[in-house]
Amino acid sequence: MVSIKTSVHPTRSGGMYNALALGMIFIFLLSACSTATPTSTPTSLPSTPIPGGIYVDPSQSLGPISPYVYGINIGPWAAVPFERNQDALDLKFKFLRYPGGSWGDSNNLQKYQIDQYVDYAGKMGAEPSICVRVPGSTPEKAAELVRYTNIEKKYAVKYWCIGNEPTLYQTTNVGKDYDTARYNQVWREFAVAMRAVDPTILIYGPEVHQFTANPDANPKDTSGLDWMDEFLKANGDMVDIVSIHRYPFPVDRYTTITIDDMRANPSEWDSIIPLLRSRIQELTGRDLPIAVTEINSHWSQAVGGDATPDSFYNAIWWGDVLARLIRQDVDIVTYFSLPTGAGGFGLFSRLAEIRPTYYTFKMYHHFGSELVSADSGTTDVTVYAALSSDGKLTVLIINLSPEAKSLPLQLVGDWQLSETWLFDSTHTAEQIDSPTFVNGSLVDLPAQSITLFVFSNP
Repeated sequence: MVSIKTSVHPTRSGGMYNALALGMIFIFLLSACSTATPTSTPTSLPSTPIPGGIYVDPSQSLGPISPYVYGINIGPWAAVPFERNQDALDLKFKFLRYPGGSWGDSNNLQKYQIDQYVDYAGKMGAEPSICVRVPGSTPEKAAELVRYTNIEKKYAVKYWCIGNEPTLYQTTNVGKDYDTARYNQVWREFAVAMRAVDPTILIYGPEVHQFTANPDANPKDTSGLDWMDEFLKANGDMVDIVSIHRYPFPVDRYTTITIDDMRANPSEWDSIIPLLRSRIQELTGRDLPIAVTEINSHWSQAVGGDATPDSFYNAIWWGDVLARLIRQDVDIVTYFSLPTGAGGFGLFSRLAEIRPTYYTFKMYHHFGSELVSADSGTTDVTVYAALSSDGKLTVLIINLSPEAKSLPLQLVGDWQLSETWLFDSTHTAEQIDSPTFVNGSLVDLPAQSITLFVFSNP
């Protein structure tokens, strides 16, 4: 895996903003990124999956999982309800993006906000990142923010970005004079000034909105130039991590999204990330890490539907999307968002209710740190498996279907089922009694559910 996964995972001292409460990142210690291999002797199970079954081969490592995939956006524009602050901290997010969204390109960050943010990140054990303002700002102001944060206060914030979704500047009042050429020049001026203050920082960008697997549909400026391609050609030598945003729904403001629409969506990530990697390689000659720094099902403020961001099915959808991003070796993923600014965004409602996607993050607390080979031969059932640092095998099975399934689960090696965790319409990421398991036997998967099995060596 790329070097940022093994070279920069410090735990922050100091903390962050209480009311801003977000910083949820799973307490994955650096040691959790180490490689673990099963000690059991493989059985005589088939070497390839059988149609209609679930197959896991822990002997085939797919590499360590970056702890920074368990990240989220926070910002001064909204706060976690006070009574949910501990619930937010309990999610143990490992990476925070601040100030999250377009707020940062319309407002100047104040020193006290930086202090509160870094303090809160420390309480969460999260890696903080900061996005500096571009329209209405200057390279000198951005450099001063780095100086205050890392030199004067010695917060050692390593991850920075320059602007938010410049692809939308021309269509808003934020910066109509920003086409690809102007933004790329300004981005470079900012990066040079910021690194002159602290050469150790890592800068991610260009934060384009709605990057998809279709090059023709990806953001273009008013001259028809592709934002991502032009950025990589201009600044591919300076950027450390290539970042994108994606909200697949709604396709327009008049279409109601259904559960069927969402069930068909997650597989797009199996094309989006490979396309981005190919563009990076072709245009820069480098294999750069990838970050998805804003992501949710909807870009609108949709709320209250069967398939809106505050819905139960959004939680099931996110479980599969996050797993696919892990499988595609993405380094940083920051869900939008922890606090509720408007509509369905946020893991808590303004009335302090916990929204279902909260429990998806809870389920991932039990997932391992080294991805291994896993395959499902059943439509609408996906499987992902990982070894933990203590040698346990974790198998995450997502049933996207409205129907319950009973499928054979085959494991290579000798394993004993020790824990079962379930998130469905009646279980909120709860440990339940484990069924009697014999390798190759059927496992029950409730409709629209996430099930996680933990296996140990006998």
